[in-house]
Amino acid sequence: MPTLSRQQLVILCLLTLVWGLNWPVMKTGVQHFPPLSFRALSMLIGLPLLALGLLVLKVPFRLERRYWGPLVVLGFFNMVMWHTLIIVAIPLLPSGRAAILGYTMPIFSAALGALFFSDRLPPRAWLGVAAAAGGVLLLLWNEMDKLGGKPTGVALMLLAAASWALGTQLLRRTRIPAPTLTLAFWMTVMTTGCLCLLATLLERPRWHAPDPVAWGTILFNAVLVIGFAQVAWFFLVRTLPPLASTLSVMLIPVLGVFSGAWWLGEILHWQDWTAVALMVLAIASVLWPSRARR
Repeated sequence: MPTLSRQQLVILCLLTLVWGLNWPVMKTGVQHFPPLSFRALSMLIGLPLLALGLLVLKVPFRLERRYWGPLVVLGFFNMVMWHTLIIVAIPLLPSGRAAILGYTMPIFSAALGALFFSDRLPPRAWLGVAAAAGGVLLLLWNEMDKLGGKPTGVALMLLAAASWALGTQLLRRTRIPAPTLTLAFWMTVMTTGCLCLLATLLERPRWHAPDPVAWGTILFNAVLVIGFAQVAWFFLVRTLPPLASTLSVMLIPVLGVFSGAWWLGEILHWQDWTAVALMVLAIASVLWPSRARR
């Protein structure tokens, strides 16, 4: 266990809390406002806050034109697919179940790395892939006997997680000579534009003035998720060993499940409890550091 400064520990705890609680927050928000428009408005408000974060940290905005193409690829898989698919899937699923499925990303990343990027996986990583697959099957089992398009929501969440995993692999290998926060800012700009376009094309007849609940959830996402959590995530990635991200990723889906049950009154079945245990086991097996070398 690395020694964390008080500042790092506080940021890590706040990041985990914000991302974990955001699943029932998003579920509430899309019940009061069209999903794509909800996400687009959140990002429109949050983008200036993200820009302010770059200014405070004195991170440059400039990116040479020859790197725009690779940036578009990174933005598409890391952010456009993720934000679009999860916000469409959330109305179809309980928030806790969506959180579990969304944070199968490390499992997809491990499998993609082994299959396409020549990463060598230890046996425990393959055990994690099997545990994650078992958890997904349990969630599907509890959905297949119900109508309402919920299997579609499961498929969308898994596709979002797989896209994020591929984007993560590409981001790790990118040769764009720019700070990570600069890449994150321009990927957010790209994603905001795409969501605004989709919301205009698909949801314009459903537009209405947000009610107080909608505004509360939109501002939560704009200020805490886009403006704070995204900057905090990259700050921790740059200043801490991988264990920090491991802890946050492992706790977020669990927090999402139990906060959804407490906040929204979502009923937990035995499949959900078992899936939570399998997902935590799977993510831990992939991300938990090996015994430190001398």
